[in-house]
Amino acid sequence: MKTENTYQEQKYYDSLELPKILRLLSEECTGERAKKAALALQPQKELFTVKREVAKTSAALDMSSRYGTPMFYGLDGAAQALKRCDSGAVLSLAELIAIRKLLTQINGLADWWNKCEVKRPELEYLFDSLFPDKYLEQKLDTSIIDENELADEASHELAAIRRKITACGQRIRDTLEKMVKSSSINKYLQESIVTVRDGRYVLPVRSEHKGQIQGFVHDTSSSGATLFIEPAAVVEANNDIKILEGRELEEINRIIKALSFDCAAIKEQLASGFDAVCELDLYFAKANLAAKMHACEPEISDDRVIVLNRARHPLIDSGKVVPVSVSLGLDYETLIITGPNTGGKTVLLKTVGLLTLMIMCGMLIPVSDGSRISVFDNILVNIGDSQSIEMDLSTFSAHMSGVVDILGKTDGSSLVLLDELGSGTDPAEGAALAVAIIGELMAQGASTITTTHYQELKMFALDTPKVENASFEFDVDTMSPTYKLIVGAPGKSNAFAISRKLGVPDYIIDRAQALVSDEDRKFEEILERLEAARKELEENNAEAERLRREAEKLQSELAAERKQLAESKEAELEKARREAGAIVRSVEKQSQELIDELDELRKQKEQASFTNKAIDARHKQKSAINKMYLEANPVSKTEDSYVLPRALRQGDKVIFADSGKRGVFFSGPDSKGKCIVQLGAMRTKVDLKKLRLDENQQIESNRSKKKSRGAVSRGGVESRATRRVSRELDIRGCTCDEGIYELDSFIDNAVLGGISVVTVIHGVGTGVLKNAVRAHLRSHPSVKSSRRGMFGEGEDGVTIVELK
Repeated sequence: MKTENTYQEQKYYDSLELPKILRLLSEECTGERAKKAALALQPQKELFTVKREVAKTSAALDMSSRYGTPMFYGLDGAAQALKRCDSGAVLSLAELIAIRKLLTQINGLADWWNKCEVKRPELEYLFDSLFPDKYLEQKLDTSIIDENELADEASHELAAIRRKITACGQRIRDTLEKMVKSSSINKYLQESIVTVRDGRYVLPVRSEHKGQIQGFVHDTSSSGATLFIEPAAVVEANNDIKILEGRELEEINRIIKALSFDCAAIKEQLASGFDAVCELDLYFAKANLAAKMHACEPEISDDRVIVLNRARHPLIDSGKVVPVSVSLGLDYETLIITGPNTGGKTVLLKTVGLLTLMIMCGMLIPVSDGSRISVFDNILVNIGDSQSIEMDLSTFSAHMSGVVDILGKTDGSSLVLLDELGSGTDPAEGAALAVAIIGELMAQGASTITTTHYQELKMFALDTPKVENASFEFDVDTMSPTYKLIVGAPGKSNAFAISRKLGVPDYIIDRAQALVSDEDRKFEEILERLEAARKELEENNAEAERLRREAEKLQSELAAERKQLAESKEAELEKARREAGAIVRSVEKQSQELIDELDELRKQKEQASFTNKAIDARHKQKSAINKMYLEANPVSKTEDSYVLPRALRQGDKVIFADSGKRGVFFSGPDSKGKCIVQLGAMRTKVDLKKLRLDENQQIESNRSKKKSRGAVSRGGVESRATRRVSRELDIRGCTCDEGIYELDSFIDNAVLGGISVVTVIHGVGTGVLKNAVRAHLRSHPSVKSSRRGMFGEGEDGVTIVELK
């Protein structure tokens, strides 16, 4: 039963909507025990405990982002099975299955941890509490089919007994079927079938012919017209089956007892693993929720300092929530927030309170880097209208009743959040009361954030040390809040401006303004001037910041361009040096060949064929000199007399005359003689004169035509009978995107091929590809179900898919 203090604290937590966050957390948990633990979380008040719990959640998030979240299974029934196991009882098949699932979970988590290259020490003690036992897991998996049946593989004796039962039953059926087919017996039967009554094989005999077939009557039909008689010829065989079934039951009981003993032998390891699994389930659920909220770990202390950068309320749609930055405890300990209704004041109070509670529950919060948060002994809240008809409390009375409770609990380690302090009564008295309450909270050392519309509180913040004004900006032109918090400037009520926009006549507004005191009017004018000065300063700062960013961008671009030009220059020089060296070496080589050939001709001078050889040598010399000239002057190579044998067509393979590169002709030429050529994944413009038709493509085309003539063409779509579809897909080594693409194509082919069950081999690895494949299969329209591979199928490295 809750104490009064705990009950009041829970009311504060409810006001800040902490239970909604805990329900979201429980939905991320897999096991029932982890779900209950999530819902039962309570904010911790010791700094060491909070830091330790947040560090575990942060470690789980880090490892999930690196290696994927480990798989958790529902372990329903495991707790009860462990209790029975601890007492030494013989477990049922359902309880043994629960133990097997627990072992599968323990073994899977241990394997995941061992494959992680970076192991966070915050979670190491939990993974060290896991004691894998793959032998017992495999034994249970092999022995048990479901909650009602053991597998033949459970023991050699059980398999032998069942084979004998099957063989004996088949002999009885053969005997009875011969009797059924016999003309002398068939005429006495109601139906020509063999059936079973009380576990014994019988024949359906008409009641008027019961004396014609010798045997035992085991049952009659509801009408009495049919007697189910066990012929004397099969009585002994049926007795043998009964004996065998008794031996089968004895063997089943022996196996179950042995399996229960095996489980009891490691009951401490199983209990330790179960506790660790449930804790890990909770921490990785916190990590998954943090990932969905784009949350992170802030700096945590107990110095009452709160600095929230771009904080977001976790229960508001991330696409609609406007981030807000707020601080408390550095230059001021009390923050008074003013501004029009619907501007975001109450949401800010709830955001500060809820994020503080989430941290104290060991969770990460949706803020930006550089944020700080403190652990408080008390988080005291008075938000909303708590009027009660049953207790005869007005809005003001209920409001003040809550404030009284807060004043009675406040100390130097309290965070107090008050919404519309002093509202619901005479404005003058309410404002005075609000100032006095804030003064008392300051005297008690509390950190306070309150919202108000009272001018007196704005003046109090201006005149009092450690108190600061803040306001939410409101755009009068659009009649909408901007949700931007401005610290250091009190907000205007904008009542007259809003009323005029809404259509209240000007003479009424003028009369109302005349009724405002001179002091209030002057204060509003000061606020208006301050607001105008603030906006001008913000605009100037924004412009200066924009110019600074542009200057930095230009400086960065110039530096990058300068670096690129230097690298390009050096690369071109190096390329030129290499080409010049290659040309020199080529010319030297060919010159030496000419010299050697002249020497050889000089030796053959006296031969009869010398004249012809000399003429040939002269031609070769001239050709070689021309070739060397072209190599030594690359520019001239692009300006030879080459003429295309035909106009280029889209898809023609072409060669660049100056570089020798190969491409595919795409289009052109245009009016300037420029064509577009595909080079790999890039298209470029080039002068038509620099293109040469690749003559090899004609040879390849002729070869393909010959092959096509030799092949027999068959029109139409390939039938299911001719299509050969593999039942396995191996995507090991693929990225997630590649793997999913191959998987979709594979499933489509399998469906068209009429295959109902396929195997996807993805390996275990880091788990990223495996998790991506299994997540994709769960939402695939052609997939009926999917499961992890069993022993002998590839285990966790494969997924078995059943198609619709």
